[in-house]
This record gives sequence, C-alpha cells and structure tokens, in this order.
Amino acid sequence: MCKFTTRSALIVLMFSACYPAAAETREKPNILFIAIDDLNDWVEPLAGHPQTLTPNLDKFAAGAVNFTRNYCTSPGCNPSRSTLMTGYHTYTSGMYSNYQDWRKVPKLSRAKTLGEYFRDHGYYSAGAGKIYHYDQVAPRTWDDYYPSQTENMPEEYLPENNPVNMPEFKYMYGMFDWCALPFGDENTADYKSVSYIKSQLAESHEKPFFLAAGIYRPHLPWYVPKKYFDRFPLEQIRLPEVLDNDVDDLGERAKELIRRGGNYHAHVVKADKWKEAVRGYLASIAFADAMVGELLAALDSSRYADNTIVVIWSDHGWQLGEKKHWRKFALWENVIRTVLMMKAPPGTPAMPKGSARGKVVTEPTSLLDIYPTLVDLAGLPPRPDLDGTSLRPLLAAGGRSLDRGIITTYDFADYSVRYRNWHYINYVDGSEELYDLNKDPNEWHNLAGSGEFGATKDRLKRMLPTSAVPLPESSLLELEEHHVPPVMSREYYFSKERREWLKRFEVVGTNPGQACILHFRGASARFSDLRRQACTR
Repeated sequence: MCKFTTRSALIVLMFSACYPAAAETREKPNILFIAIDDLNDWVEPLAGHPQTLTPNLDKFAAGAVNFTRNYCTSPGCNPSRSTLMTGYHTYTSGMYSNYQDWRKVPKLSRAKTLGEYFRDHGYYSAGAGKIYHYDQVAPRTWDDYYPSQTENMPEEYLPENNPVNMPEFKYMYGMFDWCALPFGDENTADYKSVSYIKSQLAESHEKPFFLAAGIYRPHLPWYVPKKYFDRFPLEQIRLPEVLDNDVDDLGERAKELIRRGGNYHAHVVKADKWKEAVRGYLASIAFADAMVGELLAALDSSRYADNTIVVIWSDHGWQLGEKKHWRKFALWENVIRTVLMMKAPPGTPAMPKGSARGKVVTEPTSLLDIYPTLVDLAGLPPRPDLDGTSLRPLLAAGGRSLDRGIITTYDFADYSVRYRNWHYINYVDGSEELYDLNKDPNEWHNLAGSGEFGATKDRLKRMLPTSAVPLPESSLLELEEHHVPPVMSREYYFSKERREWLKRFEVVGTNPGQACILHFRGASARFSDLRRQACTR
C-alpha cells in the first residue's frame, strides 16, 4: 500500500495551484463590455470598405468569435441600446424610436437591466461613456460611472466655427460635420472614458466586475485628431458602390426614408463633399479602433487577463450614400448590420475550454442575444423571459446552428427579417423588398415583385410579429424641427397631420440661415482653452 504523507499532499496542492487543469472552471468571470456608436461594417473583420484601418479589432477577431451577420433591434441608438440592456425587443416592449424615453416605457421601466442583473449576483458594475442614450441614464445599473451617474458622457470638444466642412442646409442635424482636431487623443472625450475603464482594470477588485466602455465615435460629428485623417488622403478615397437607378424598384415609404430630414445625399453631392465625408467616417473609425486597442492592451497587462469575457458591439450600421441615403434610420443591410465579437477565456463556467479562436459565424444573430449569452457564460441564473437566445452553441469550436429569423423594426410598423441568405422588408405602407444577399450583397435588385420568389417571401412574412406592443405616447419626447415624428400606427402614417409635418423636408435647396444646429451640453465649459484652436479642413 502506498503511503500518502502530509508532505506529499502539500506538494500536490502546490503543483495544482501552479498548473490548473485546462477544464477547470472559475466561479465568476469578469466582463468587459465595449460599445461603439454608429459603427457599420467598415471594419476589417467585416470587410465593408477596402480602405478601413482597424488593426485592433482585426487582432481581437483573430482570437475571438466574429458574428459577421449580427443585427440590431432597431436602427436608432436609443431603441437599440435600451432593448439590448433590458433584453426585450422593440415589438414586445413598445420601445421603437430615438424620440422616446425608454425609462417611460412601462415594460422597460420595470426591467432588470444587464448591469443591474450582474450587480444582483455579486458583481461590481461600473461604466463610462455612452451606453444608454445620452441623458437617459439608469443609475440602478451601476455602482459607479464616469463622469457621473447623472452625466454619462464626458463633454465633447466643439469648434467655434462649426459646422466646419459641411455647408448648412435647412433642417440639417447640426453635428453632420467633420474636421481634423488640432490636438491628440488625450483631449478627446472618448479617451477620458477609456482612461476611466483602464483605471478600473488596474485596481484590485474584491468582487468580479462588469465594466462597460462606451466609445462615441464614429457617431457624428466626425471630429478626431488630425493623425487619423492623415491616414486617408482625400484624393485616394473610394466611395461606396452605388447603382444609378437603385431606388427605382422601391416603394414610397423607402423613398421617404431616403429623403427624410432634408435629403442629405442631395446636399452632400451638390456641395461636392462626398469624399470628404467618407474620409471623416473612416478617420473616426480608425480613432475608435485605437480606443479599443487601449482597452484591450490594459486588460492584457492586468491581473484579469485570463478571467475576463470580452464582448465588442456596435449599436447599428450607417449609410454614406448607398441608395442615396445617409445616416441610420432605415432597414437596409448595412444599416441594421452591426459589429459583434465575443471572447470567453478557458475556465468560463459554461465553457471550461473557452470560446473558439478566430471562428467566423455567418448565420444571423441579434444584439438581443448578448444579455442571455453573458448570463449563460457567467453561470448566473437563466432568464427565460428575455427575447434573445444564448449564443454559447455558436461560441464553441463546433457548435450547432440556431437557424432562426432575426427581426429588426423601424418605428412601429416597418419590419426587416434576416434569415439565412434572405433579407425581407415589409413597410407600413404595404410595400415590400426581398433580396438574396448571396447573389446581391448590395441589395440592388428587389425581388419582392417577382412571382418566382413568392413562396420565399411568404415564408419570411410569416416570421413577422402578429401582435406588436403599441408605442406608449407617454414615453414620447418633444420633437425639434429637424426630427421626423415616429410612426405610431398605420392610421397615423397616412394621416394629414403627418403629411403636413413632412412637407418641410421636400425643398432640396440650401438655406444656411435656417439650419437646426444642436450643440453638445456645455461643450465650452470643459474645453474653453481648446476652442480657440480652429479645426483644419
């Protein structure tokens, strides 16, 4: 019989501590949750633009799982973010529009937010920058927040001569502009948010943490340090691929979305600013990527490098002239498609071996899946009431398919369905679009009117919600002149009241004296010394 002495036991314990088994699980992993605003597929891991420079996102994708067909619940910051953070879709909650206060939507006001749920289960929850929509903050989500629990975004630099490069036109969103800033990263608002999260990663935490970093660029205005503009010489800028008659096969509602807010494309082209605007967006993406790199480098050098789940996501896409449309607020592929990448380290409770490295998932997924996935991976009690689905099966090296349609809404009654290679759009006015993205990735050829694809269209149409929750009027915000009232019903869409409001956008000619300029809250207070430095054109 072998004798097992106390000395032998100590030696075994020492070696076990130094060399844990590959399948060993840790009780509670940390979470680093990185949100990027208005970022479309112009990143290297999604290959949406041949000139984009995103080395940090590319490096992360090589060691993570890249969901290349991920979609938002709605192509607006507010509904996309609030539904992600509560786990309930637009049509099950009534949260459809940027022009609502999500905290006044009954179902969401009672919801347990993502950070709050982790707090309830022993986590320290902190964040910085834009996670919720501007001033629609939710202190119950966090133990701490930078700059504060009531002001979630650091003050932005705003040049005195803004807009700097985009000629104003009537009803223009005043932040539709770009310029090269005459200072370095350290004076930007995003850098300050990132620095706060880096300081949290440098601390010794008694609890596992949920840290949320909100990076505001490439949201407008595209004001980033000059070095990022220098990476994209104007004469070399490549414009998005477009088809001259692309809008000919679209219905009236789709054409309204194109010209909403004053018809941005007509003004950009008339002012010969298309290349400049694309350059500003690419520069802002490169800046955002640098901020992601700061966060990932800080994590890698911290004591938490081997025990932190990382998720990187954007709230929706953006168009820069495709279909003669600019900004978000539409249902085409590059507006609703978002960035989503995840990495779970070995030892994660639900995935002892960790997530696959460099895996590309091409089946459609949703931002709604983030909440249940993180709950699942962290080993917290499941939330069967949530509308999303855990992506754990897809994070594994093999993994089974979820094979489901993904719904995106715009306003109350415009719907998109993404299923396999198909994209179906059903508008409030009854018009439809159908695209086979395998054969037509730019969505140039609408197949909805072809009898050949009737069965496919009907199958996708059956995936649409049949009893959507109405938009609660008590949640509506006061509209400004450049806003487009959200569609609250089919009756309202066809109403005289709505038609009268939209008439203001029918004039294409510029009128600088009547532009609606929106300013950041108190921008001059924090950067009064920098405002005297002019942006470069």
